Amino acid sequence: MKRRTDEKISALLYAYDADIRAQYGCFAGVDEAGRGPLCGPVCVAACILDPEAPVYGINDSKKLSEKKRGALFDQIVEKALAYRIVFVGPDIIDRDNILNATMGGMRQAVEGLDIVPNLVLVDGNRIPAGLTMPAQPVVKGDATSASIGAASILAKVSRDRYMLELDKQYPQYQLAKHKGYGTKLHYELIAQYGIQPFYRRSFLKKQGYWPEGK
Repeated sequence: MKRRTDEKISALLYAYDADIRAQYGCFAGVDEAGRGPLCGPVCVAACILDPEAPVYGINDSKKLSEKKRGALFDQIVEKALAYRIVFVGPDIIDRDNILNATMGGMRQAVEGLDIVPNLVLVDGNRIPAGLTMPAQPVVKGDATSASIGAASILAKVSRDRYMLELDKQYPQYQLAKHKGYGTKLHYELIAQYGIQPFYRRSFLKKQGYWPEGK
């Protein structure tokens, strides 16, 4: 039953893309992961799917299990006509703020594609400034367009894998458990072990949390 539901959702997302493709031809979907955590990068992905090689099961990455996201990630990478994944680090986030850092990452991802799209669909209600091709925002785009959904999976899986590697270097912060989000446990560990270079200092200051002497 769940498989049939997943396939139905995927078919709706691909139908949306087919309508866009009929109007514009080649287009890309763009999404991000990791805007909210206290540490680590925000990850942005752009993706141009191949309509002749559909990936069944695509949906908003937040609605998928970790195992399902991983399996879909591999299929998207294999079948997509083009994709690009960009990490924007805490230094840029602190310098430019999270919104501008994310928009800059989206622009980099799109401009880094091996194929130049005629249109860019961006998840959310904003588009990056300075794009050299037309763009449209799509609210809840990762649950509307297969291309944006694919980008959301690429971004989410890439960031989670990055945080798992960071966890191996800094096990005391238990990053594998919370992926950098501001959980009660995470704040307690920051108070105990202090701030590392991968933390977003602007986030901690904004939330009024800055451990003395750390």
